[in-house]
Amino acid sequence: MNKTEQLSTSTQNPKIELPNKELVGVKKEINEDSKLPDPTGWRILVLPFKQKEKTKGGLILADETIERSQVASTCGLVIDMGPHCYDKDRYPEGPWCKKGDWIIFARYAGSRIKIDGGEIRLLNDDEVLATVDNPKDIYHEF
Repeated sequence: MNKTEQLSTSTQNPKIELPNKELVGVKKEINEDSKLPDPTGWRILVLPFKQKEKTKGGLILADETIERSQVASTCGLVIDMGPHCYDKDRYPEGPWCKKGDWIIFARYAGSRIKIDGGEIRLLNDDEVLATVDNPKDIYHEF
């Protein structure tokens, strides 16, 4: 056999052994909750309030306007809480909010994290200013 015949026969059926299939990116079902970050320490994961696309007068707002209003929002829904939120040593009266509550926070508080369809915020547990029953009851000025 000459060199070209050796190369062609050796590359026709190369045997590739893969390592552990979990390490090479075998597709698994992705849970929607796993896409969101898991807050650590005393941090709270908040989804900012998003205003309606249509005003009371019937005007349809641009996507950019809605996105800008979400960034400047001071109201949000608590999605998840870190394991050390409102520990009994720092907060003997108990937690200020819980998962599923609508809260009010400072306009530019927390860290912004972009996700598909908007953004979420990570706040410290002491950045919560108040809780509200319905975010639509608050006047949102942008």
